[in-house]
Amino acid sequence: VQLQASGGGLVQAGGSLRLSCVATGRTVSTYTMAWFRQAPGKEREFVAAISRSGSSTYDGDSVKGRFIISRDDAKNTVYLQMDSLKPEDTAVYYCAAGYSRGYYIAFLSSYAYWGQGTLVTVSS
Repeated sequence: VQLQASGGGLVQAGGSLRLSCVATGRTVSTYTMAWFRQAPGKEREFVAAISRSGSSTYDGDSVKGRFIISRDDAKNTVYLQMDSLKPEDTAVYYCAAGYSRGYYIAFLSSYAYWGQGTLVTVSS
């Protein structure tokens, strides 16, 4: 599967953005799909994931209540709706695909396929 992320940009604090991740080669329902992010000088961090069935979603502690992951099977696309953005959300956001479940869903090593990343900058 190939993943193409888009939708990043510059936004003021308190604003919103929606990221998209289009998959080609395989359907998104084949995988657990996730978003990670990496800020300058920091390790890559789990943001959110959606299960293969689409019935379960998981959020990182730093984005709970503000970000929502969703999936459109007809468009073979995964989204990350980001609301109430903060300057600390500034990072390159990556979509990923894998076969992770349960406890391992937030682990980078659980994902074999990665998109190229899209930059989100939140100004104060």
